[in-house]
Amino acid sequence: MRQFDAPLEAEEKIQSEFEAEIAEWIKQSDKDYEANKIVTGKVVEIRGEEVVIDIGYKSEGLIRLDEWRDEGVDGANYPKVGDTVEVLLETVEDENGTISLSYRKAKRQKEWNEVLAKHKEGDVVAGKVLKKIKGGLLVNIGVNVFLPASQVDIRRPPDIGLYIDQTIECTILKIDELRRNIVVSRRKLIEDRRTVQREKLMSELQEGQVRKGVVKNIAEFGAFVDLGGIDGLLHITDMGWHRVTNPHDVVKIEQELEVFILHIDKERQKIALSLKHKTPSPWQDIEAKYPENSKHQGEVVNIMPYGAFVKLEPGIEGLVHISEMSWTKRISHPNEVLSTGDKVEVQVLKINHDKKEISLGMKQCQQNPWDEVAKKYPNGMQVTGTVRNLTNYGAFIEIEEGIDGLLHVSDMSYVRKVSNPSEVVQKGQKVTCIVLSVDQERKRVALGLKQMGKDPWEGDIPERFKPGQKVKGKITKLTNFGVFVELEPGLEGLLHISELSENKIESPEEVVKVGDDVDVKVLRVDTKDRKIGLSMKNVDDPTVPDELPDELMGGDNKPSGSSGKPEGKKDLRGGTGAAGPLFQLPGQGDEE
Repeated sequence: MRQFDAPLEAEEKIQSEFEAEIAEWIKQSDKDYEANKIVTGKVVEIRGEEVVIDIGYKSEGLIRLDEWRDEGVDGANYPKVGDTVEVLLETVEDENGTISLSYRKAKRQKEWNEVLAKHKEGDVVAGKVLKKIKGGLLVNIGVNVFLPASQVDIRRPPDIGLYIDQTIECTILKIDELRRNIVVSRRKLIEDRRTVQREKLMSELQEGQVRKGVVKNIAEFGAFVDLGGIDGLLHITDMGWHRVTNPHDVVKIEQELEVFILHIDKERQKIALSLKHKTPSPWQDIEAKYPENSKHQGEVVNIMPYGAFVKLEPGIEGLVHISEMSWTKRISHPNEVLSTGDKVEVQVLKINHDKKEISLGMKQCQQNPWDEVAKKYPNGMQVTGTVRNLTNYGAFIEIEEGIDGLLHVSDMSYVRKVSNPSEVVQKGQKVTCIVLSVDQERKRVALGLKQMGKDPWEGDIPERFKPGQKVKGKITKLTNFGVFVELEPGLEGLLHISELSENKIESPEEVVKVGDDVDVKVLRVDTKDRKIGLSMKNVDDPTVPDELPDELMGGDNKPSGSSGKPEGKKDLRGGTGAAGPLFQLPGQGDEE
């Protein structure tokens, strides 16, 4: 400028501007250009798909236009020349000597910094669900955060994709600043809020209140009703005074209803609810409505192995025990005579108001056949029936449907000792008997088989078996006191051990064994006790044995004359014990 003789004023002005430019250049060159920091730049040029940014560094940076296209937005707010923008300086100089800038990363870092400045772990945030990713949902709260599928709701929904495009509230579970990662939970937020609501609600609830609620879940045993922050259980037995077999018949999911607060357990935070207690119990004045012995019509609503439940009215059911269904039929299971839905007439037998139980009877509404049994089957009448059952003491014979008679073992034979009824009759066999007695109160009929014929002990046996008579028999049983000898089918006599041999023996096995055929002599015939005494001594001698054992003499071996009878006479007693003399032996001086 001096060379061209410029005016002093112009020289000074130019020099001042130059010095200012130099100072600005020095100032820009002193900037700390570090990687991964946000810097301010100016758009100096747009070259096709690239934007040239001047950040005051010795070289300019390039950013692709795509970075101005917002995620999820079709259009884009592209920059214009001269715009001031904030960008992230990724690298100061690459291998080509240029700088690397990013508008998108700078925007995300600013958003991240803003979120960190506003929120911390435990804060509640709101955001829009962008999309479904592996393991959960992507939610934008200013930055994109991760919502795990397990934290979407208290009960995991079947499809978490239903939340896409919805704005939801969540609680921040974890912030990882190093990785710039945030995990949120909608479930925890719901649980926290419900805890607050539950505590408030628990302080307000009282037993006996009627509250509004919404059915949230239904199970086999009842339904869970949300009372506004806490669930109460509506048990199936409290859904109605009537019998409820399926909760779905009474309530539906999301149904609004009013429930009665039955019980509150504040320690366990459990609430028992009821629908039936909103109305009076039908059991009030039950005795007046259904007095004992009154008859009513009812409906069979349930059948069990032990009986059937009959509904008298909604909420009032009684049990007809299997034993109260018929006077005569032998019922193994109630379904043999009843089906669910049957209309039946019943009589009230007993009411237990405390247990809310009613005992009912069906047979009481029918004619009792036992009222006519005594008239229909008088003593001495012959009846024919079928052997229905055998016991160790006799046989039960069905003489008509439901009417059984007992044929006792003692009434099966006059002469035969019956140990088991199967020795005489068999199950299913037709038998003709005599009615011995009828006990109407105890519902028993006594039958006799031996009474069908004449008692042989009253004439036949004493006439055919005389004392001193020699007979043949077979050993049937051995005992320690003697043996039993079968004289003819069904008729046995006792051969005492003292009458087995002339010599003294210790056991009957020394002389005889079961099955032996023996010749014996009749000592006595006792028609009262129905016994025959026998002897094997002096069988061929029709006279009385010379010596008799003590037990056959009446108990004591008294000397001659001590009994008050003439000397020389001895009483001959039967082989079954001291039952009285059968005949006497002649003494001295007596005629033969």
